[in-house]
Amino acid sequence: MVKQLIYKLGYALLTLWGVVTVIFFLFTVLPGDPARMMLDQNEDPEQLAKVRAKYGFDKPVSTQYGYYLNDLSPLSFHASDDTNYTSLASGKYNATPLFTIGSTTVVLKYPYLRESFQKTGKPVTQVIAETLPNTIVLAVSAILIAIVIGIILGIISAQMRDTWVDKTIQIVSTLGMSVPSFFSAILFAWLFGYALHSFTNLNMTGSLYEMDDFGEEVHIRWKNLILPAVVLGIRPLAVVIQLMRNSLLEVYNQEYIRTARAKGLSTYQIIKNHAIKNALNPVVTAISGWFASMLAGAVFVEYIFGWNGLGKEIVDALNTLDLPIIMGAVLVIATLFVIINILVDFIYKWLDPKVKLG
Repeated sequence: MVKQLIYKLGYALLTLWGVVTVIFFLFTVLPGDPARMMLDQNEDPEQLAKVRAKYGFDKPVSTQYGYYLNDLSPLSFHASDDTNYTSLASGKYNATPLFTIGSTTVVLKYPYLRESFQKTGKPVTQVIAETLPNTIVLAVSAILIAIVIGIILGIISAQMRDTWVDKTIQIVSTLGMSVPSFFSAILFAWLFGYALHSFTNLNMTGSLYEMDDFGEEVHIRWKNLILPAVVLGIRPLAVVIQLMRNSLLEVYNQEYIRTARAKGLSTYQIIKNHAIKNALNPVVTAISGWFASMLAGAVFVEYIFGWNGLGKEIVDALNTLDLPIIMGAVLVIATLFVIINILVDFIYKWLDPKVKLG
């Protein structure tokens, strides 16, 4: 087990290195001067030169890439006699010096994701820390809706195979998979937040935390979570229904299920004690992929509903070409995706001990 865990962690680091490399060179070759973006298109040559020197924009691309990897690495190297770029992370972000080799100090620190171009002096890590929890709350709520309702409807559909109930559930789930999230978000916001507002008391837009009318206190508005969570959960809900139904029907044909029925066990006992655990294997795999993709798919849903999460922050950063926030957000989402996949592999092993971890 330990060997398998080490292998997966090594594979995860290799994957993240690939993601870091792709996003760095993708955004480095984009047109535009990052220094001018940070100075709001300021043409002052002296200020531009200072910003380029501070962030290493005046260095070759290969050197900038090395700086970026050094910033992201918890174990990084910083020149003691460099008053410009390489002293930035070690001097400003509470790094712990480990040892010095010549003029280079090796430090231990948190990954440094640079500073926002538009939010002057605000670290990207702070921006993500303020918005990511809202996105996680939204994604977890959506996936819970998909899991609970999807498994129940999948079991009902399998139990009532080829009846009108089964066909109705299949039609609804097919529609759920085919409708884009942004269209569902617009439809739900208009229907339940505007047209039926007097009945639902739900708002078209709103985030988890809202300031009161006097601007003095911040209150949690759980009702603002309902519509975006439902919309974000529609597509994975449809997938869970289909997978649960098909997997359960396949399990029903196994010999041990026939044996359980021959022993006189009730349908409820068979599903609870024998069928559901084995039927959950493909569902768990699908849920893991959907949960990770929700962090990225929440972009449109959050923007439409005005949910102040990482997705909305990404859209705002794209509109203003705030590259550090875009790059940091993509990297955080990729990291969460890798972590979730590792956890799911072990959950899959627990559900089916015959499975060998790669």
